[in-house]
Amino acid sequence: MKVKVGDTVRILAGKDKGKEGKVIRTLKSESKVVVEGINIVKKHSKPTNTNDKGGIFDIEAPIHVSNVKVVDKKDKKEAKKADAKKATPVKTKKETSEKSAKPAKKVTKKASKE
Repeated sequence: MKVKVGDTVRILAGKDKGKEGKVIRTLKSESKVVVEGINIVKKHSKPTNTNDKGGIFDIEAPIHVSNVKVVDKKDKKEAKKADAKKATPVKTKKETSEKSAKPAKKVTKKASKE
């Protein structure tokens, strides 16, 4: 696995797609990672000797390593540049000349009978 504990990763698929978080734990035998604040599930537990109160707890569940991507500072800069390019489309000379090359519609007046 290319993902290590402490790496910042971006989620590529699933309900938390697009979010980023830090890897808390890796499960190499299952090819899964646990990411801080991602894939939160409800865990129901009964009272035990160690846990006097039972209840419902929110925990981070593992997510498959194929659904995460390690994020570097370079990736963040590239993503911002890509978003900026998408937001401002630039027209080329061909597009502007094609519009002006089209002939205008002729307006004809119909003679009214009087």
